[in-house]
Amino acid sequence: MKSVWTYIIVMAAVTYTIRALPMTLLRRPIKSRFIRSFLYYVPYVTLAVMTFPAILSSSGNMWAGLAAFAVGLFLSWRNAGLFATAAGCCAAVLVAGLW
Repeated sequence: MKSVWTYIIVMAAVTYTIRALPMTLLRRPIKSRFIRSFLYYVPYVTLAVMTFPAILSSSGNMWAGLAAFAVGLFLSWRNAGLFATAAGCCAAVLVAGLW
């Protein structure tokens, strides 16, 4: 059985390499509009991909999760604040869970 320290060292080396490699290889600003826009949207897409399945499965009822998603999407589209959007989503799960 391998030591836990081996795993930690390999994980640290991989993490450091992923973060340090772009700094060392890309010294000039990126001029391609496509690559710049791609890199701009990567954090948002990653957050959405991680959050969406959790929305559907967190309440134990997929339809309640879809209702919360629809309410949250509508409220955020209408520029509601974070608290109002979260409260609306919670209310949607409560109402959908009662049915």
